[in-house]
Amino acid sequence: MKMLSEKATCNSHGQDSSYFLGWQEYEKNPYDEIQNPKGIIQMGLAENQLSFDLLESWLAQNPDAAGFKRNGESIFRELALFQDYHGLPAFKNAMTKFMSEIRGNKVSFDSNKLVLTAGATSANETLMFCLADQGDAFLLPTPYYPGFDRDLKWRTGAEIVPIHCESSNGFRITKSALEEAYLDAKKRNLRVKGVLVTNPSNPLGTTLSRKELELLLTFVDAKGIHLISDEIYSGTVFNSPNFVSVMEVLIEKNYMKTDVWERVHIVYSLSKDLGLPGFRIGAIYSNDEMVVSAATKMSSFGLVSSQTQYLLSCMLSDKKFTKKYLSENQKRLKKRHAMIVKGLQNAGINCLESNAGLFCWVDMRHLLSSNTFDAEMDLWKKIVYDVGLNISPGSSCHCSEPGWFRACFANMSEDTLNLAMRRIKDFVKSTATNDINEISHQNQQQTNANSKKKAFSKWVFRLSFNDRQRER
Repeated sequence: MKMLSEKATCNSHGQDSSYFLGWQEYEKNPYDEIQNPKGIIQMGLAENQLSFDLLESWLAQNPDAAGFKRNGESIFRELALFQDYHGLPAFKNAMTKFMSEIRGNKVSFDSNKLVLTAGATSANETLMFCLADQGDAFLLPTPYYPGFDRDLKWRTGAEIVPIHCESSNGFRITKSALEEAYLDAKKRNLRVKGVLVTNPSNPLGTTLSRKELELLLTFVDAKGIHLISDEIYSGTVFNSPNFVSVMEVLIEKNYMKTDVWERVHIVYSLSKDLGLPGFRIGAIYSNDEMVVSAATKMSSFGLVSSQTQYLLSCMLSDKKFTKKYLSENQKRLKKRHAMIVKGLQNAGINCLESNAGLFCWVDMRHLLSSNTFDAEMDLWKKIVYDVGLNISPGSSCHCSEPGWFRACFANMSEDTLNLAMRRIKDFVKSTATNDINEISHQNQQQTNANSKKKAFSKWVFRLSFNDRQRER
């Protein structure tokens, strides 16, 4: 008799992905300026540590919020007792207003349509449970966040079908790519229930254009399926073009009175924009009452603590603070992004042009020994073990072209990033030197072979000449 369930013993979690294996190697040998200066630098973690000082300053200036007080009176007992899973109204109101602020107040959100979850991971999985049955499929443009293999598939039994995007057009979503993915799913006898996109993109660091958003809405309208827009990086846009939410295009294109209005859902989180992944604040926003109702019931399995909600409702309600934070954080991201791009360029490495996120999509195709994913993994292992940088290979993001890597830049100090750039530059230089030496060695071998061939030819000629002289 089996002692464990199939879920417990199956291998569909994705933990064996190189994305997670890189983390494991980092944890065995983490870089520390003093304790372990030759350790692995973590560039595989999309975490925003650039603006903690702004958060800490606010906490220092607002001791009541951090001390669970209201007007100087303790509300610890109130927060410690059981809370309804709908969430604190004050926090949901503050959250929806913050979401609007990030989008330039071009759209507004109704807090009654917001469902709180324990992070975006829980939000995406909950939506899968609401929208798809086991064996149903969602289409995702590649490259995509490696964690989706876990978040969307592991417990739900849903399938992911890739929408293959290419570097030739900057990995933009096209009508032909959407149709090909849809047909591929049909050939596999999968029922397509929707499309999921990240906007801004993880791992590309780019925002979807209006044209792409309009294309997606036209596609899901024609197919009668859902669209999930994961917008957890919406507040990290640091360069033009500006961020455009799918909600904005829905309204502009007058979808409000169509059934598409209820088939578009947004995922949001404070993990990236505020740099608070440990607080586990996620959210689902949907115009479908049944989705909101079902997701709210499911949120019982991953609630946000009342203490966290209270603290952040105070913080997000301080509009002077949120305005300053968003502006300053974007400036810091822009500066840090420029640092890594310049550092990589100095090493002879280019990145996809990007305007958002906490990472760069790095082009190392010229460093591959061959145009294969095996060569990509060989290069990745050298970068992790020899160079001491944990970056994520494109294959872990299901990129269809070998040689691309995701490198994060906002989870470390400037000194650590500069060290990482020196390491990669030295690696590229040594690789080039080794290539030159190898070519020189091959040329020398060819020269020696040619010399031996010439000497042999001369010896044969002399031997033949002497024989002819004797015959005479």
